[in-house]
Amino acid sequence: MIKHKLKAALVAASALSTAFLPTIGQADDTKSAEAWLTDGASTIADRAERKVNTKRAKNVILFIGDGMGISTLTAGRILEGQLAGHSGEENYLSFERFPNTGLVKTYNVDAQVADSAGTASALNTGSKTRIGVINTGPSQPKGVCKGAMATALTPLAYYAEKAGMATGIVSTARLTHATPAAVYAHSPSREWEVDSQLPAEAKENGCRDIAAQILDSMQGDGLEVALGGGRRNFLPQGMGKGRRADGRNIPQEWLESRDGSAYVETASDLHKVDIASTSRLLGLFDDSHMQFEAQRSDDQPDLADMTAAAIKMLQKDDDGFYLMVEAGRIDHGHHGGSAKAALFDTVALSKAVKKALEMVDPEETLILVTADHSHVFTMAGYPKRGNPIFGLVTGPHETEPTLAEDGKPYTTLAYQNGPGAVKGERPHLTEDIIADPHFRPQALVPTRSETHGGEDVAVFGIGPWSHLANGMLEQNEIFHIMDYALKLRERASK
Repeated sequence: MIKHKLKAALVAASALSTAFLPTIGQADDTKSAEAWLTDGASTIADRAERKVNTKRAKNVILFIGDGMGISTLTAGRILEGQLAGHSGEENYLSFERFPNTGLVKTYNVDAQVADSAGTASALNTGSKTRIGVINTGPSQPKGVCKGAMATALTPLAYYAEKAGMATGIVSTARLTHATPAAVYAHSPSREWEVDSQLPAEAKENGCRDIAAQILDSMQGDGLEVALGGGRRNFLPQGMGKGRRADGRNIPQEWLESRDGSAYVETASDLHKVDIASTSRLLGLFDDSHMQFEAQRSDDQPDLADMTAAAIKMLQKDDDGFYLMVEAGRIDHGHHGGSAKAALFDTVALSKAVKKALEMVDPEETLILVTADHSHVFTMAGYPKRGNPIFGLVTGPHETEPTLAEDGKPYTTLAYQNGPGAVKGERPHLTEDIIADPHFRPQALVPTRSETHGGEDVAVFGIGPWSHLANGMLEQNEIFHIMDYALKLRERASK
């Protein structure tokens, strides 16, 4: 479902079309066959010398690009390269250089094409479950509270807290949204983000809203770091845009829960936090989801800034940490049919992973980068090397756009369905049209919101036991890689 701020945000992101168009460098199409052969042999020789790391991991960071399917990786890689003045295709996103790569099957137990709730539950608990639920078992119907907690699945962060580790979440979405919620909450419906959304049956049977569980449900001493959006779900009605009917002011409760706790709402506040003297850090930077990277204002931190702050906080614990970082707005860009919004957030994720690599020791920290699901997002035609990724298809050695059978140009990027579908005859696209603030890449089937895709997604790994992220994996097995690397459940049971 498209959230209420999405339309305005997409217009703002699209309005940056001309400002953000990359300067395309000369494509390296003169590289000789000898150079390709030499470079290829060198790469494989380096891979042949790699050694696996079987030490117990001290830390784990799980990066999730929400909706970051394979076509999004490819287009994001090209965009990042073109923003640096290159043709783009030769580029690698920061995590694409990781030594281990696998494919992940994303289906839910009751859905061929998954949603973020069921997939995040699988990633965090080790069990697949139904579409639309947060960490309740596959036998529990969605939206039914009675009996839900009897099926509750235990997320990795719970085990980490029981083992004495520090835990944290970072997301550009609401912290109560499906992916971050799966780190700390249980709910038979992902929609129960705030108590005012709980139906009568849920209240009668004792289900709690997701926001309240950020304080009420965690094991040990709870999350040390939570940075993202969704402020309205933590504040009482009558305070700002607060939606809580129970009168709770959860940021205030956070501050009172432990000496040295801090709460911030802006990027400048985040940068002023004295990490050394702060025991817990909550940051809520928007009433709903944080802004798209392509139109982010200075008062909101980017994903790399939040990731860095979280790592600094968590590194203080000698027993190690578990951190989940989500680039949540990749998904929202695609749902709105805005490739531009989705891809700039993909580049932001690459930057955040790079920042994490600079701050941790990969000999003791397992880093996994994956997606929860894909989208029906395509790259098509036969554009020449270095063709602008948001541009019209122009073929190799051609100077004018390629024409389809209707005699009209088309863009490289498109969607199988979504709000970019055209009623009636397809318009004759020009550079001016695709630079228009309201332009979306064309879609085939008209839907209010573009949908998820059901194909496999990638997982990239570096650090202890990352070689287990290899081959074809069921999505729930990502949890088991992290658990095995940390020996976590074994430690938590002692």
